[in-house]
Amino acid sequence: MPLSAVARRYDSFLLDLDGCLWVGDEPTERAGEALAALREAGKRIVFMTNDARRTPEEFVRKLWRLGFQASLAEVVTAGAAAQFELAGRHDGSAAFVIGSRALVEHVAAAGLRIVNRTEFATRADVVVVADHERFDYAELRTATQAVLRGAELIGLTRDPTFPMPDGPWPGSGAVLAAIETACGRPADEVVGKPEPGMYATALDRLGEGRTLVVGDRIDVDVAGARRAGLDSALVLTGVTGAAEAAGAKPPPTHLAESLAALVLAP
Repeated sequence: MPLSAVARRYDSFLLDLDGCLWVGDEPTERAGEALAALREAGKRIVFMTNDARRTPEEFVRKLWRLGFQASLAEVVTAGAAAQFELAGRHDGSAAFVIGSRALVEHVAAAGLRIVNRTEFATRADVVVVADHERFDYAELRTATQAVLRGAELIGLTRDPTFPMPDGPWPGSGAVLAAIETACGRPADEVVGKPEPGMYATALDRLGEGRTLVVGDRIDVDVAGARRAGLDSALVLTGVTGAAEAAGAKPPPTHLAESLAALVLAP
């Protein structure tokens, strides 16, 4: 399938997942064709997501299940970025983690000692925060007490929501905001998009050439691309609607109804 004039300009593509390739467990229209066309044309691909609920291996399995070819080296997650940032800085430190099992494993792999569900949780050295479906008041209380006692507060992302078929669900940014409000101060660090660290990791895997960042959020994907000095494409299959996109200042480099509309020739 031939590529659009826009897609032919770029050597590499940084593709968001939620809202770009899929919404929930449903691929966006003709996204599989678009990805296959990019690969057939020899374009390099990295999938980059702020979703820390799964490991990179689990994302590879989901990509294949939904019809997208992918390898582990092509997946960059906020959880993996957190592991990279924490490794060596807090070796042996106590960490209280709000998030999925995948995030807990990333923090432990960075060399930190997980103190969730222990008497030492409120005296953790580091509090790492993301969203997960079982987040509750007890976690909010423990995190607040640990931070007020001096723990470093690290957020995975500031995404307030992420797209799902039944409407937006609260994201990591919503959970982080609750802790920041309770503690009366902002997080010490946020590691996911639009922060530059994730883009540096992805670009290191892509090598030389002109790169296009594709995503569904003005405040995350477009802003992150701009901060990384990269062109951006906003697709309207996720969070950002047409009206918000039209009023964006500065606007994305490209605007399309979907990944397929962006990539495939008319």
